[in-house]
Amino acid sequence: MQAIKDKHLVKTHSYINGQWHKSHSTFAVTNPATSKIITTVDNAGIVEANLAVRSAKSALQSWSAMSAHQRATILRNWFNLMVEHQDDLARILTLEQGKPLAEAKGEIAYGASFVEWFAEEGKRVYGDTIAAPSADKRIVVLKQAIGVVAAITPWNFPNAMIARKAAAALAAGCTFVVRPSEQTPLSALAMAELAHRAGIPEGVFNVVVGEDAKAIGEVLTQHPDVAKFTFTGSTAVGKTLIGQCASTVKKVSMELGGNAPFIVFDDADIDAAVDGAIASKYRNAGQTCVCSNRIFVDESVLAQFTEKFSQAVAKLKLGNGLEQTTDVGPMISAQAVSKVEQLVKSSVDEGATVILGGKVEPVGSSFYQPTILANVSPEMPIATNEIFGPVAPIIAFRGEAEVIAMANNTPYGLAAYFYARDIGRIWRVAEALEYGMVGINEGIISNAAAPFGGMKQSGNGREGSKYGLDDYLEVKYLCMGGLAK
Repeated sequence: MQAIKDKHLVKTHSYINGQWHKSHSTFAVTNPATSKIITTVDNAGIVEANLAVRSAKSALQSWSAMSAHQRATILRNWFNLMVEHQDDLARILTLEQGKPLAEAKGEIAYGASFVEWFAEEGKRVYGDTIAAPSADKRIVVLKQAIGVVAAITPWNFPNAMIARKAAAALAAGCTFVVRPSEQTPLSALAMAELAHRAGIPEGVFNVVVGEDAKAIGEVLTQHPDVAKFTFTGSTAVGKTLIGQCASTVKKVSMELGGNAPFIVFDDADIDAAVDGAIASKYRNAGQTCVCSNRIFVDESVLAQFTEKFSQAVAKLKLGNGLEQTTDVGPMISAQAVSKVEQLVKSSVDEGATVILGGKVEPVGSSFYQPTILANVSPEMPIATNEIFGPVAPIIAFRGEAEVIAMANNTPYGLAAYFYARDIGRIWRVAEALEYGMVGINEGIISNAAAPFGGMKQSGNGREGSKYGLDDYLEVKYLCMGGLAK
């Protein structure tokens, strides 16, 4: 914390209606790399959540009445401040989340890119005129801000997951309340401090930090003044939250769990496929919803890929995210490590082979070695569950039809990846995969200009791109009659 230049970015109170709110109790924020307490944060609850929603409701009319250009100017100020304070924001993120500092800087730039994108995209909310059924009528379609937006965001991307949602909501003219993970609240509060400096008006952007996720979540999903609810997290929790939103018929968008296939065909550039698999699998210690969960390799290139992949993974350095030589940081907690350990053990008991890693690193209980499993079958626990850790199970296949069937044999449909050169195969496979996003000869696919989201039980709605505003807008139809002379 001493290396943070702007100490005012380290906040420990919820940010509501432009003010920092103290609470009667606190909770500790811990560095997963050292298990040491970074700081304590005031523990908000139902009272603060209700206050935040009321504040957002009060601010809605004036914010939505601003011109898109005015909102864009303020959002651009926010973006500029994020860029200016990138190093401090990244250090805060690494301290509370664990990812290597270079990755953290990348996340800050990634999150800021959505603020920049939607600052401009908000100016391009277009309506329609439609040919009327009679000469005395005119049909006009408007798009207007949906209202107060509430969000719950996860710990794995504590800056970007908020930026992606808040930027679109604010650009559309909505006001915003977010409950970040209690494991990583400092990044959200630093964003609030910069929002304040950027001139975002009171009540437009609110951050409620607290340990009682259930109680705060019930306010955000059931409060009648919340028009839209958005969530990034597990499918199981997402289903519960959707159910809670039903009582007030809120519009919801969900970015939920994944089980991403990474397919290496026999005509693939193997070296490129290895690089893509490394980037997709081990970024953020495998704790991403879009990371490769099952690596399918054509049996004709299985030995070649496995050897090169193993050599590359063996070079990855595990360590504290603040150390410049670190490639893979800690997992978020010892409990998260325990879950991964159990998945590996269960799969080894069923016949999988550990060819690299497979152990908790002696440096600390939150560090799990980058791991590769061979002789994996599609039915093993490591292949049917979202791993959310640095473990790469390799599954052999024979032919397009077989691998497409295996890849689609999951209730999830967020992201998929494959490497091939034949143009016919590329189109066939891309269209056959039941996933919202497909990386073709590319392991990193997310950017502000592209629609991020999944199919099936991986959620609904899209974030980023020109489609990203749709979830924060209502379509209003105006029928004008009596126009004939």
